[in-house]
Amino acid sequence: MIHEHSDARVGSQAITPPAKFAHVALRTARFRETVSWYKTVLGAKAAFENSEISFLTYDDEHHRIAIVRNPDLTPSSDTASGIHHISFTYDALPDLMSNYDRLKKQGIEPVWCINHGPTTSMYYLDPDDNRVELQVENFPDLESSYAYFASKEFAANPIGVEFDPDELLERARKGEVDLTDRGNIGNRGVSNLNLR
Repeated sequence: MIHEHSDARVGSQAITPPAKFAHVALRTARFRETVSWYKTVLGAKAAFENSEISFLTYDDEHHRIAIVRNPDLTPSSDTASGIHHISFTYDALPDLMSNYDRLKKQGIEPVWCINHGPTTSMYYLDPDDNRVELQVENFPDLESSYAYFASKEFAANPIGVEFDPDELLERARKGEVDLTDRGNIGNRGVSNLNLR
């Protein structure tokens, strides 16, 4: 598309960050299985799909995940550089826990559950062992999260405390959870900076 008008920002040396994060593209040899997994886990639908590519969305973006079929790929390795995980945020703990319960009934369970401090997170593995974090914000606003990042408690354990998701599900159903207190929902400290 050609724009006829001029804009003073064009060519400027000022830093202009992106307006938003748009999507992630994955390549896989397990195309149908991977597409099905993301549809199930994220409640996504295909904006476009054929036998080679799928553009999936779950909100007002035309696609959040693109999945491309490449049958010649080999499995990735934990010893190779690359993206560690992709993350999706839910509006509230009941949404996260309801999704956990729904997925568990379909045989999809998290491999790691941890209250990081700023977020409470569940990590899943897709069919290619890519890590997918489903999370909820623990604090009501960004300023509170920043304050927690600056706390001695966070400095002492920047990874978080693990928790039992079934126990958290039951406590969430009863309204007994304060996510801003990591000790309230988890009892095992974690110091592994590899984040599993």
